[in-house]
Amino acid sequence: MPPLTHDRPGKLPFVVLMLAAGTFLMGTTEFVIAGLLPEIADDLRVSVSQAGLLITVFAAGMIVGAPLMAIATLRLPRRATLVLALVVFTLGHVVAALSPSFVVVLAARVVTALATGAFWCVGAVVATTAAGPAATSRALGLLLGGMTLANVAGVPLGSWLGQVSDWRGPFWVLAALSAGAAVIIGRFIPDEERRERRSVRAEFTALRQGRVWLALSATALLLGGVLATYTYISPLLTERAGIPTRAVPLVLTGYGVGALLGTTVGGRMGDRRPLATLVTAAAASALVLLLLVFLSTSPVATVVLVTVMGVTGFAATPVLGALVMRFAGSAPTLASALASSASNVGIAIGSAVAGIALVSSLRQAGPPLVGSVAAALTLVPLTGLALMRATRATAPPPPAAPHPVVDPGCGGGATRTDPCNEAAERSCP
Repeated sequence: MPPLTHDRPGKLPFVVLMLAAGTFLMGTTEFVIAGLLPEIADDLRVSVSQAGLLITVFAAGMIVGAPLMAIATLRLPRRATLVLALVVFTLGHVVAALSPSFVVVLAARVVTALATGAFWCVGAVVATTAAGPAATSRALGLLLGGMTLANVAGVPLGSWLGQVSDWRGPFWVLAALSAGAAVIIGRFIPDEERRERRSVRAEFTALRQGRVWLALSATALLLGGVLATYTYISPLLTERAGIPTRAVPLVLTGYGVGALLGTTVGGRMGDRRPLATLVTAAAASALVLLLLVFLSTSPVATVVLVTVMGVTGFAATPVLGALVMRFAGSAPTLASALASSASNVGIAIGSAVAGIALVSSLRQAGPPLVGSVAAALTLVPLTGLALMRATRATAPPPPAAPHPVVDPGCGGGATRTDPCNEAAERSCP
């Protein structure tokens, strides 16, 4: 069984790749519904708008479920939590594929979202611990890359399968793949040694630092801005830029490839220069979205800007996730869960505001304008982090532990009880 930690520079350990495969499955199940709504509505005898609740409840389940499951599984071994999450994920898809009832399918989606939240928050901790402090952002970038690849490949393939068979086909495939992933992850992720038992109170105490909430605010603002624009990208492409409807999937594929590139590059840059990477990504996103407001009447300019929007918007995501986990010190699992919730809150609010802008006099130019303002506002919490010297500041030590623990957040991979002590501070990014 391979070791959990990994010290060789330039190469991420195998467990990170396995966890990224898990996020690929979960990203696919979250978004594949969008391409199957008419078939689901017809088969379950509901309206298309009612079938759309299958997407809404999943997002709501992620917002609430990620921190809830982080607390609920706090004292479980992380390997057991990951395997259990995949088993529940599998069962949720089996129930949805077998049931003729819309209410049951809706409930199965909620349960699946809870399993996704549990897998993400624990998987992020396992991946960053395995990668070591020098590659924290890269490891998170790879996990996010699995989610992004789901949009580029998993969702189109799932939609195609649903068209050639029926909407239940993709659910059976996802159930089978997730069951296989549970077996593999259970085999290759080793048991934890000497893990300190944490209380719920200690987890929340570790989140009292203001810099954690500044990083979470930046996450909500930046992702909310970019994905608010993406939510209403189809009318922008077809009605404002004049791009044929049949070409829209190609443009969205370019956006997905850009997002995949952004998470990869951002993860690498963020491990060395986190604050500089964040400020550059936020400023570039605000500029790209603003240019989209004025240049989206040109098809060529629109295609280029949408692709670049994917790069700049997602370059900051792994860096923000890594900083939230480092700032939280002894509560990385709850911190990663809150980062997931923050991004979903930002998407929900940003999409709602962008929808209002779409029906205003701004019309199709409204959503990118909303996105540009949100991305620009991201510079406010980032400025707060810079003024606090947060990316180099010493974190308060956690409660005394009877044995040393390995901190995934910063400081050269040393084993210690203080996650970012003065000696280790020189190794922080």
